[in-house]
Amino acid sequence: MNQLKPVDLTNCDREPIHIPGSIQPHGCLLACDSSGVVVRRHSANAGEMLGFAEAINGLPLETVLGARVTHDVRNALARTQEGSRPALIFGRQLQDGRSFDIAAHRYKGAAIIELEPSVDDTAAPLELARTMIARVSAAESIKRLVGDTARLVQAMLGYDRVMIYQFGADGAGKVLSEAKRPGLESFLGQYFPASDIPQQARALYLKNTIRIISDAACVRIPLNPELDVSGEPLDLSFAHLRSVSPIHCEYLRNMGVSASMSISIIVDGVLWGLIACHHYSPRTLTMTQRVAAEMFGEFFSLHLHALHNKQTLETATKARTLLDGLLRQASGLEDINQILRDRLDEFGQFIPSDGQGIWIDGQWTARGSTPPPDAVTELVRFARTAAEGSIWATHHLSAALPTAEAYAADAAGVLIVPLSQRPRDYLFFFRRELVHTLEWAGNPEKTYESGPLGDRLTPRKSFAIWKETVRQQANPWSEAERQFGEASRAALVEVALRHSELLADERTKAEIRQRILNEELNHRVKNILAVIKSLVNHPTEDGETLQGYVETLRGRIQALSLAHDQVIRGGGGGALGDLLAAELIPYQTGRSTIECDGPGVWMDARAYSIMALALHELATNAAKYGALARAGGVLSVSWTLDALGDCHIEWSETTVTKVMPPKRRGFGSTLIERSVPYDLGGESRIEYRPNGVLARLRIPARFVRAHDEERRKPPEPAARTLPASTDLSGARVLIVEDQLLVAMDLETIIEDAKATVMATASSAREAISVLDRELPDVAILDVNLGETSSEVVAQRLSERGVPFMFATGYSDGGAIPAQFSNVPIVRKPYEAMAILRCAARLLVERKDR
Repeated sequence: MNQLKPVDLTNCDREPIHIPGSIQPHGCLLACDSSGVVVRRHSANAGEMLGFAEAINGLPLETVLGARVTHDVRNALARTQEGSRPALIFGRQLQDGRSFDIAAHRYKGAAIIELEPSVDDTAAPLELARTMIARVSAAESIKRLVGDTARLVQAMLGYDRVMIYQFGADGAGKVLSEAKRPGLESFLGQYFPASDIPQQARALYLKNTIRIISDAACVRIPLNPELDVSGEPLDLSFAHLRSVSPIHCEYLRNMGVSASMSISIIVDGVLWGLIACHHYSPRTLTMTQRVAAEMFGEFFSLHLHALHNKQTLETATKARTLLDGLLRQASGLEDINQILRDRLDEFGQFIPSDGQGIWIDGQWTARGSTPPPDAVTELVRFARTAAEGSIWATHHLSAALPTAEAYAADAAGVLIVPLSQRPRDYLFFFRRELVHTLEWAGNPEKTYESGPLGDRLTPRKSFAIWKETVRQQANPWSEAERQFGEASRAALVEVALRHSELLADERTKAEIRQRILNEELNHRVKNILAVIKSLVNHPTEDGETLQGYVETLRGRIQALSLAHDQVIRGGGGGALGDLLAAELIPYQTGRSTIECDGPGVWMDARAYSIMALALHELATNAAKYGALARAGGVLSVSWTLDALGDCHIEWSETTVTKVMPPKRRGFGSTLIERSVPYDLGGESRIEYRPNGVLARLRIPARFVRAHDEERRKPPEPAARTLPASTDLSGARVLIVEDQLLVAMDLETIIEDAKATVMATASSAREAISVLDRELPDVAILDVNLGETSSEVVAQRLSERGVPFMFATGYSDGGAIPAQFSNVPIVRKPYEAMAILRCAARLLVERKDR
């Protein structure tokens, strides 16, 4: 048996916390083969907790849990995708009458089943989540949102301390907000080094968005056996009961904390921070309470993202107002430089900074915290080499200019804005050293216990280490601040050059950037919160389960997300045919027939968002109850533009069995029938016929127009049907994708399928260079690569006989050359299974040739 090396503070960032070989004691775990038939491993407490005295390993799951519960577990496993959050089952009684909440998921060839004693509160979490969401949805600023959330989570979940914890660009964390029991030391405003939460833990926070530690001093329950017959441990990345790193437990104990809970805050797929809860005695939330907390965390992340966009828009508007005023004041005046000096203070209003300076015509003017006068000349000489025609920024100036170490307390970071095309005049924004005035805010008399690893694992010592590592550094400049700096550069160049040709060119660029930013952010801020709030707060239907509510809500938010993605990338709208294709692609399995026919129709942003939800509801209902629910069903969707320009859509389903009309209208049916008339002033009718549903929708002409595209036809079954196999073992894959995060996701998908990423290229030139050296077995090409496309790469792959697929969004379909019309397309945002099945099919077809 391989022995793992002991973990200490020198290698804790490599600690395999996803395979601890044990669980926490407030539940038990069974691990079966991937189909959930036979138990292969179990936690040591499973027999006692389940009231089962026999040896468990090797027994059928049905023998251990009973036929009815096993049936429910297998259905739950069937609903989950490999490597995704567990499906949840609440309040199931075993054969001896004991009641459990159950979480089930599949990962790396194992079906993992977690059981926790249930409490009869299945109705409470839904109401709890809705109450919490309603309380924070009115927050109109990030400060108000994080402050209210800490107090609300503490009040609702009863933890002694709740903190909103944000990660910085360097991985270090800061406590932005805190609600605590009286008498506890405050951590508000404190920073902690990135090493306090190592990288592998952050990765798990993205997979498992809620993490419970019921007792930091508990005895971990081992898995039996810890390693399978091939010597592999059980991967518990998605397990709720996964035991806790001994180092983290010691950290908590050194703080006096006995129990904790963390809710991930994820913005744009990145771990922005955590809602961190501490309790000073053991505490366990039920599974249903955790679901409520998880739903609240997802809404918080969405709301935070929207408020970030709103804040960016407001700051951009203020900056534009300042620059426009400067332009008006400067017109007709000869001494423009003096105007810039006089209004230097105002520039600090839209780029947060501790000081500003301007070097123009060889004269220096400064406000606030800036370098000393005798250091300015050398700083300007440095700016001439660093900022050549564009802005330049750093939060660690002394690393690039060593002499800046002498004044790092006053100017540790700088953002340089050139004011002319020649290296001559500059506007400087300065930030002070981050730790210059920052001290521990808690009780200086407070002492902490130290475990075997010493006082390194205490809050005060962590804070001291963070201070030591960020000396001579300022708060980093955000991407938005850099964009504002670039916008101010363009506008100030206009002032300096007055009405020259360069002035007109730079002003046009600045206005285009501002208009795009305004349109995108204004659309998101005004609409997304209101729509999501209405989806969350709709009345629940009779008999609706919590997991059903969660799955339905996620589907609707995903449909809304697809619509917003197309609105942004499609220039303010999207094609009806593309929207239908995106909604119906998951159901092109060959079991049912899907027919689509209609002319090219373009919908504006408002109609596109409304129709995304309506068509999602129709498609979902068809898959559950209608033409797509059983083999042999037929779904026909057609649309036309009448003489007045209105778009008429007919959705007709023909089922193989008789369909009974619903006894009452659910939220989905109400949404379909009322959204088009209410929001667009159109018409919507649904008829429940014995052989299927017939829906007729009319979108008024002011929201639609004819679109220059081929008449939409149903896809060929061979082009849409993907095999069930996702076996890519040993395959070598080339990825061509210009977005880093998307490329990283694809790499993870490919590597998890036991294939090899031969190379990841961000441009066509880089991809061609790779192909000149070696050929992959299959390739994934993003259609648009910034200013170029992947057409030349596709041509080279085609010539060499290498199969490939296109990965694209709604608006990119028309960019695919006609010669590649038969190449399979996977739509963004895509699912891992779609990528893997498509790649598997391409590999099979290559072997058959």
